[in-house]
Amino acid sequence: MTVRRRQFLHMAASAIALPAMPLAAQAQAFPSHLITMIVPVSAGGAMDTLARIVAQGMSASLGQPVIIENVTGASGAIGVGRVARAAPDGYTLSYAAFATHVVSAATMTLPYDVIADFEPVALISATPWLIAAKKDLPANDLKGLVAWLKANPDKASLGTAGVGSPSHTGAVLLQNTTGTRFQLVPYRGTAPVIPDLVSGQIDMSILDPVTCLPQFRAGAIKVFAVMAKSRTTNAPEVPTVDEAGAPGLHMAPWQAIWAPKGTPKDIIARLNGAVVKTLADPAVRAKLAEQSYEVGPREEQTPEYLGTFHKAETDKWWPIIKAAGIKGG
Repeated sequence: MTVRRRQFLHMAASAIALPAMPLAAQAQAFPSHLITMIVPVSAGGAMDTLARIVAQGMSASLGQPVIIENVTGASGAIGVGRVARAAPDGYTLSYAAFATHVVSAATMTLPYDVIADFEPVALISATPWLIAAKKDLPANDLKGLVAWLKANPDKASLGTAGVGSPSHTGAVLLQNTTGTRFQLVPYRGTAPVIPDLVSGQIDMSILDPVTCLPQFRAGAIKVFAVMAKSRTTNAPEVPTVDEAGAPGLHMAPWQAIWAPKGTPKDIIARLNGAVVKTLADPAVRAKLAEQSYEVGPREEQTPEYLGTFHKAETDKWWPIIKAAGIKGG
């Protein structure tokens, strides 16, 4: 082989190898610029506040800003849909929740698949809701409430935070689990429910801890059980539904992070590591606890766990929601 031919072959081989080098360097360098985390609700609410706390912690871990962009509309479908269509490079993430990734998919026709079009990154937290009643309702525990409801079918009223809300879906689950019937009264959020519950205009409700516990502490309402497998740290004296006689009556809306489908596993792992480190920070956990958000154990913070958990939630809730005829919009 001539010297000139050897030089040509060497140059050709080098030219072929060149594109691989920047790609490898790029993968190792992730993230090389800011990351956008889309939150499909308005700024200032509880979900947005938690997303910003998590984003701040991730920014410190990743060495690049993780900024929040609030993209509202269509019950969160516009923001979530934007992530479904984004490049699978780890720079656009979805901070979403039970409402967007379970309820909306059961009540609306979406232009994306909540399971097939996303890569799970990490489950962030959950908030177990509580079964509450007016203070003069003639029952002192959950078994007593169920007995009273069965003795008075279709006579009691339960205030919900609106169609498809956790209090609405939780109420349907309560009926299905206990074989009871009562009237559902929709409100525009949980806050307007409280005055009518305190005054006795409605008989009961399913409420989040932040809304419910101050009234319970003041003796203005009754709380029969927390809708979770374990007691809530904010009200350890309140029994779980399993302890109180209604096993499996669980309603704990959760929040999580997803990336677009096809995002490389090493990037998912990098993002997940940043979330895990953030959730391990005592200061972050304290901020979450103030808002009644509970963080699961380390083994529940993996992408694999979120994928399995999300599928289990859809398998549980979709039939319940569809059978109840709940429609979103």
